[in-house]
Amino acid sequence: MLTRGVMTRWSLATRRRWATHIFTVLVIAAWAIGSSGVPSYLFPDPVTVFHRSVEFFLGYKLFSHVVASVTHVLVSLTLAFLLGGALALMAHYVPVTRAMVHGRITPFLNSFSSVGWTLLAILWFGLNTGTVIFAITAIILPVCIINLQAGLESIDAEMAEMGRSFTRNWGRYFRLLVLPAMIPFMFATVRISFGVAWKVALTAELFGGNSGFGFVINLARQSFDSSQIFAVITIIVVIYVITDNLVLAPIQRRLVRHYADD
Repeated sequence: MLTRGVMTRWSLATRRRWATHIFTVLVIAAWAIGSSGVPSYLFPDPVTVFHRSVEFFLGYKLFSHVVASVTHVLVSLTLAFLLGGALALMAHYVPVTRAMVHGRITPFLNSFSSVGWTLLAILWFGLNTGTVIFAITAIILPVCIINLQAGLESIDAEMAEMGRSFTRNWGRYFRLLVLPAMIPFMFATVRISFGVAWKVALTAELFGGNSGFGFVINLARQSFDSSQIFAVITIIVVIYVITDNLVLAPIQRRLVRHYADD
């Protein structure tokens, strides 16, 4: 029975992988067929887009834009996570600030558009890296606040009270009780924010950046170079999928197992 169960799970996992690969091949095939009867400046074929994507990693000029966008996203994600975590912790453990954070700050940030933040940042900081980082951080900050607050509220009240009765050291209490309960929410926050950050980064770099993928798209738009635009989109998708599947997801599984064993 155990062998049959293992084989069934293995077979199911294999079928899922094959279904995913087949779907990807079908999408690329449909793309190739669809682009065959359309001018290349409107809808380039997959081979052309692949070659244009590779060009980003063969020369310093284009590769510098890859580095710029990755830097914008990572710095903004770090800032938003730290600020969101601080605000969520403050609202949770300092009750007098709860209405301020969840009733004023979060709704305001959540309702403000990415274009609005970008235009304001251009007026305040000019066309530079700071403008892009500010806009991305402002957009993903409420996502971090809401998700991390949900993690804090998921902690069982009786368990929290028992933990405080065993130690008055807040750092030890946070490390042994709060942090393990927050791990799933923290990684959910990072993984969601990472995807949102890439979307916002394109807009921010398009309007207010002097480097990055959005800046490249703006130049490609002016010259009607659609293959360049498709190449940028392809690279972003690949970066996101690789980072999420090969970096974030494995770390999350390892930490969840570690704290579960503890």
